[in-house]
Amino acid sequence: MTKFDEKIPEHHLPYGPGPRAAERIFETARDLFYREGIRAVGVDEIVTKAGVTKPSLYRSFKSKDDLVAAVLREVEAGFWERFESAETAFPDDSKAQMVAYFEGLAARSGGADYRGCALSNAVVEYPDRDHAGRAVAQGHKQDLRARLRAKAAQMGASDPAALGDAMMLLVEGVFTSSQMFDDDDKPALAVVGAVKALIEVYCR
Repeated sequence: MTKFDEKIPEHHLPYGPGPRAAERIFETARDLFYREGIRAVGVDEIVTKAGVTKPSLYRSFKSKDDLVAAVLREVEAGFWERFESAETAFPDDSKAQMVAYFEGLAARSGGADYRGCALSNAVVEYPDRDHAGRAVAQGHKQDLRARLRAKAAQMGASDPAALGDAMMLLVEGVFTSSQMFDDDDKPALAVVGAVKALIEVYCR
């Protein structure tokens, strides 16, 4: 089981059922980036732990930055699968969709090896907006903000932009605070009650 917040389904991997070397490189990088941080992990460490050669990496990925971007794109795909599963569960109820999403987020944040969202972590690690990984992560966050605002509008919120942004802050608060507390009483566990209260205030 990957330690990433966003579990990457096998059918989303950026290569076909073929090259095992590419699979090992991708999966090893995915785990190392999440556990140790992207900038802290070098190509040599990736290929050594994957049990492949450096040329094998560069046959599949042009550079470490290209590998980072590929990992983050698949993290994003996993995120949207989870987000959309809440929509599927409550197809005609935007309020219930958001509560369900936050319930799942709260449950995942309780894991001992949980390090938040790899996309959020990447934005912090790469201040350079031209970095390929930063571009993937920032684009995802912009899309999420837009979708949360749209959800708020569907709920009939008095101020959809404000409610959407408030929910965005709750999401990022879970990702960040869950890494700061090691006990079983993490602040992130309060997020479900918080989102319910926000929805009630904005959608009276």
